[in-house]
Amino acid sequence: MATLAGGFEDPSAEVLTEAAAAFGLLASAARLHIMWALSQGESDVTHLADRVGGALPAVSQHLAKLKLAGLVRSRREGRRQVYYVDDPDIVTVVRVMVGQLTARTALAVARGPVSGMP
Repeated sequence: MATLAGGFEDPSAEVLTEAAAAFGLLASAARLHIMWALSQGESDVTHLADRVGGALPAVSQHLAKLKLAGLVRSRREGRRQVYYVDDPDIVTVVRVMVGQLTARTALAVARGPVSGMP
């Protein structure tokens, strides 16, 4: 591994592959919305589907992929599965990315159109 001037070492190929897979899963707007919702608190699939505006079977499939990748966990409460994000670092990544883009969008709207642009 190469050490950079800041003292950080380059991550291993395995770590980069794992990170790319996680980011690949989050590249879907639907899955990112589910992760955003779960970063706010746990939920069952019915409430998630209502919140993200997705069909129940589609949300279930997204949750299965996220769970298989280790980004989401679940536990049984009676007859329902409750999903949650167990890794605070994943919650931070999702909140920072979505929060930054939301702030940029709000700033652009507040500034109005750029002069000379339609």
